[in-house]
Amino acid sequence: MNKPLSPSVGSRAIAVKPHTRELPLRVGTRGSPLALAQTRFFLSQLRTFCPVLRSLDVFEEHAIRTTGDLVQDRRLADIGGKGLFAKEIHEALADGRIDFAVHSLKDLETHLPDGIVLGCTLRREDARDVLILGPRCFPPDSADPISALPWNAVCGTSSVRRQAQLLHMRPDLRVVTLRGNVQTRIDKLTSGVCDATLLALAGLRRLALVDTQPCIVLEPEMMVPAAGQGIIGVTVRADDTELRELLAAIEDPEARAVATAERAMLASLDGSCRTPIGGYARLLPNGELSLIGMVARADGSFLSRRSLQGPASEAAAIGTELGNALRADSPDDIFA
Repeated sequence: MNKPLSPSVGSRAIAVKPHTRELPLRVGTRGSPLALAQTRFFLSQLRTFCPVLRSLDVFEEHAIRTTGDLVQDRRLADIGGKGLFAKEIHEALADGRIDFAVHSLKDLETHLPDGIVLGCTLRREDARDVLILGPRCFPPDSADPISALPWNAVCGTSSVRRQAQLLHMRPDLRVVTLRGNVQTRIDKLTSGVCDATLLALAGLRRLALVDTQPCIVLEPEMMVPAAGQGIIGVTVRADDTELRELLAAIEDPEARAVATAERAMLASLDGSCRTPIGGYARLLPNGELSLIGMVARADGSFLSRRSLQGPASEAAAIGTELGNALRADSPDDIFA
């Protein structure tokens, strides 16, 4: 029987020689409050495990505006896909303007540009989605969360994954595009743009916004999260051996295993940003990895969920096999 992967990297401080390279180390990130919070969390992990990096002037933050941030009036699917949250950051990394970059892993495309690698994944925050309720909604009911939404309620989201699963459960609902950072979307809900919205619990927790609105946490079996949701991923140049060794020291093995399974499933499906796809993996007490996958039509008229379990050491193979099974289950138009 396989032993469970450790969810932490232990308490041993690591050694690095920052004097062998030019300081400060430049970290790239999007400029949203959530992106900056995630970046500062990542830097705190580096400082914790490498005492020589605890000086406040060792790191320099570079907030980079991406195409995904600049265009707020259209769905990502209509302007080129989720890679638009990383394109300009990849370019800065490849050009040497930054040394590494911090991302929400769900925003990273499955295949990274040549010369850029995923240096580490940090311990996963709660991956579940949250249904946030506006004034017209009924009191939350954990036994039947969607019943809190009135008939023909307007739900705001820019995610085709969330839209498809909502409409599959409640075809009467109306979905409108809602983009912007976390607080902006909450403000739009409060102002009456929509009756409810869906956000990632991880982001709400990192911004200390969980208790600001009535909300219901949705279990993965009801609302399958995005692949990589709740995981911070750090990219680095493939030839930067020194930084890759530093990042490897704070890698979370469990996050890497589940991310590997989820991203392998995505790669096998090869769906566009217009294809509603969800993937959520977790490690079981016996050390095995369990993966849930979901594929749907954006209008909710078709939805397939499957699950697969196996040794965590075979995370990539599990993801690929589940992705292939979901593709075989799905009508041809899903991936057109």
